[in-house]
Amino acid sequence: MVPSKDDPFPPNEVSFFPDALQSRQGYLRGFYNGRGVNAVLLGPPGSGKGTQGPIMAKQFCACHLATGDMLRGVAAEPTDLGRRVKKTMDEGKLVNDKMMIEMIENALDRPECRQGYILDGFPRTLAQAEALEDMTYRKRRPLDMVVELSIDEDLLAERITGRLIHKPSGRSYHVKFNPPLKAMTDDVTGEPLIRRSDDNLDTLKKRMASYRKMTAPLTQFYNNRGMFRRIDASLAPEKVTSSLASSLRIGLDLRRV
Repeated sequence: MVPSKDDPFPPNEVSFFPDALQSRQGYLRGFYNGRGVNAVLLGPPGSGKGTQGPIMAKQFCACHLATGDMLRGVAAEPTDLGRRVKKTMDEGKLVNDKMMIEMIENALDRPECRQGYILDGFPRTLAQAEALEDMTYRKRRPLDMVVELSIDEDLLAERITGRLIHKPSGRSYHVKFNPPLKAMTDDVTGEPLIRRSDDNLDTLKKRMASYRKMTAPLTQFYNNRGMFRRIDASLAPEKVTSSLASSLRIGLDLRRV
């Protein structure tokens, strides 16, 4: 969805609320000893989070935590959390916020996540954002920046219907915009790519309606904390990468204030 000229959070601009920002800076001062970034990527399915997340993780010494992939991985683990997640998913239910936060908290303790993290797919609701904030403050790993990848729905439909996925790794391709070197084959492993069964227009319409309803409170929540930016994800991938990297650097600069 491309913001209108009346959008309070236009691309590449961030609105700062001095009281909230001052409080956040005071909380952050002295907490950080590493050199990565702590961030959340918002955006509808097909906006490019799965493509840009790993790029940003490499650039900013962070781990990329795509919660959909994480859930499938945790469900396969012989742990108490893994068994609870698997049972919930097998019953066709949504994994509750408590288990999601526990899963992310465990992930942040992994060596590859200790310098920074980039969350993709979480939070999706205001309650999840508040729970995430509580947990990251408690661990002294608070967020630096939240960036929404905004895109026109017609272009989004084209992206979704042409998307290809390497299921074991989560790597994503596109038949037109980012094709693999060999048709339907992962560039890294040579294994086959798949199309997700829900990558269709009917499912996209439902997802977009849900996304719009849930995201509006999130953008206001993070904007009130002085850590929200929106970028135009309809641009060429390399331009989106540049814009996203600039937004994350702003988050790092705020941390040092």
